[in-house]
Amino acid sequence: MKRKMSLAQKVNILRASVMGANDGIISVAGIVIGVAAATQNPFAILISGLAGSLAGTISMAAGEYISVSTQKDSQKMALAVEGQRLKNDYASEFSFVKQKYLDQSIDPELAQAATQQLMDKDPIGTVVQERYGFNPREYTSPYDAAIASFISFPIGSILPIVAVTISPVHLRIWMTMLAVTFMLIITGYTAAVLGGSDRWKSAFRNVIAGLITMLITFVIGQLFAH
Repeated sequence: MKRKMSLAQKVNILRASVMGANDGIISVAGIVIGVAAATQNPFAILISGLAGSLAGTISMAAGEYISVSTQKDSQKMALAVEGQRLKNDYASEFSFVKQKYLDQSIDPELAQAATQQLMDKDPIGTVVQERYGFNPREYTSPYDAAIASFISFPIGSILPIVAVTISPVHLRIWMTMLAVTFMLIITGYTAAVLGGSDRWKSAFRNVIAGLITMLITFVIGQLFAH
């Protein structure tokens, strides 16, 4: 039977895809610009970009899998702890949830009624949501996150590889930087939309991070060129 993902889970996977593509752009751009600053050999530049893309793809996918698996293990532990607390002292957990609502300036009678209704329906889910801030029914799959990164990282890395390969030799570095900057605006903006943060501020930070990366590798490449 096909597993149905919630909207929150889909957004998390989409966010992993966007950030994977973003990392692919920045990482491989830094590599090819550094090599291009050191040599004009197109084969060396292409091979370095492809090698960086392959290594980054594997590393990114593995990192996402480990990160999400660790988060999932922590969530399972929280569920086990709260399950035991509910068995040992249900009244205390009930009071905890009710107090959370009272702290939000909800009317005491309404807070009592809401707590009663939620605890009757799903006690462990309610307590975990209020104490730890996550929905125990909405795990992000480490496999989904790894696959999303495995696909998106090499897609993102295509841009700097193509840009540095097809550009005229004397404009190779600058045209690559320009293409990368344009894409970083898009990925930074998109990530902010998915995360609910300031869109242009996110795009600006993303561009600055990318430019710093490319500048550092350019300088290192120039040092090796001489």
